[in-house]
Amino acid sequence: MIAFNNRKESIQFRFPKGFWWGSAVSATQIEGAADKDGKGKNIWDYWYEQEPNRFFNGVGPEKTSQFYDRFREDIQLMKEIGHNSFRFSISWSRMFPDGKSINRKGIDFYNQVIDELILHGIEPFVNLYHFDMPLELQKMGGWANREVVNAYVQYAKTCFAQFGDRVKKWFTHNEPIVPVEGGYLYDFHYPNEVDFGKAVQVAYHMMLSSASAIKEYKELGQDGKIGIILNLTPSYPRSHHPADLQASKIADAFFNRSFLDPSITGEFPQELVQILDEEGYRPEMEDGDLDRIEQNTVDFLGINYYQPRRVKAKEYMPNPDAPFMPECFFDHYVMPGRKMNPYRGWEIYEKGIYDILINLKENYGNIECFISENGMGVEGEERFRDKNGTIQDDYRIEFIQEHLKWVHKAIQEGCNVKGYHLWTFMDNWSWTNAYKNRYGLVSVNLDKDSERSIKKSGYWFKSLSENNGF
Repeated sequence: MIAFNNRKESIQFRFPKGFWWGSAVSATQIEGAADKDGKGKNIWDYWYEQEPNRFFNGVGPEKTSQFYDRFREDIQLMKEIGHNSFRFSISWSRMFPDGKSINRKGIDFYNQVIDELILHGIEPFVNLYHFDMPLELQKMGGWANREVVNAYVQYAKTCFAQFGDRVKKWFTHNEPIVPVEGGYLYDFHYPNEVDFGKAVQVAYHMMLSSASAIKEYKELGQDGKIGIILNLTPSYPRSHHPADLQASKIADAFFNRSFLDPSITGEFPQELVQILDEEGYRPEMEDGDLDRIEQNTVDFLGINYYQPRRVKAKEYMPNPDAPFMPECFFDHYVMPGRKMNPYRGWEIYEKGIYDILINLKENYGNIECFISENGMGVEGEERFRDKNGTIQDDYRIEFIQEHLKWVHKAIQEGCNVKGYHLWTFMDNWSWTNAYKNRYGLVSVNLDKDSERSIKKSGYWFKSLSENNGF
């Protein structure tokens, strides 16, 4: 066992009483049991069957980290390393294998998970959609088809009815911009299309589905809160030149405000609406849609933060015959001397988390929020395992500390931040990257039947939670 200093007087960064300490996961990335107990295929199961070569080392989602069969053991470990809350997603295709018919075994599984968490004093935070469209609904066009919005609302209502007596923190979507980018712009998620018009329609339907689910939740009169989780990536301009500033403003409208504004204020950013109108890409809408979005905003916000976005004015005019892209309005900028995570290829910029929180305070009514994901993926962590079998991931402890210092500063300045969830609890399967980079507080040894062992960061996190600071 690794001991950390627990003396109260040594705490330099103290967090508010009742702060949410925990981690986040998604169903497809940890459950495994991809075809067990009636679960239907989702787009990840299907894409892996079709193109296994597009997944790191050919590892697909069928097994992942076996949470489906080992959740009791895992929840015990969560408690052991100081969790008081835990965010997971429900697999839509486990609940509704064909997108429409209920699978009772799916309901039974999530009931058991929720009950086990509560038994251990860990509050369940439940997310409804984390990139895993049921294949049968994707065959209809996925989020591009308005019928899928209706199917999602039925799925959401079922979850509220089945679990809402115990679950008081709900989220409609995790990172809704990612299926738009990955599936319909940049070809890193299924269905691997490059079609800006369809991307806009998908984004619009996802936002409409979020507002529709919120409407249903409010009408049920349950006593919890419902929000959305957004990966906010601050857009920093290369310079204060007007052209660089305009580039960052447009990038921000595309990748942050496209979901942030309607979720909190009920309105889409005018800069984005103007571009869509000028370029002929306004989505198909129905009467009453915009009223529904305006009237059903979130109670609170989850913030996923990993890296900044740095942009500059266009160097060259875009090819008029190439597909239309957000990058028609800006170029990406590599800042000299930036700090990097070389394994993930992402810049580490801790102050970004503070800038996000100050923006929410100043421009979005200081909405209640929490850090719902933040983490560091490292390749080859086994080389840091000591003679006792513990992975010495001091770099992860430092990463968390340096981000939490900025969260603490934001709280001191009045930001309405209620918690911090790390990505992630245990090493999990990361979409096309599989197990290339490890993110967990708990190691999963794939060579030893997914054996779990707490990393040094896990013991440190326990101390963090117990002391409510560091």
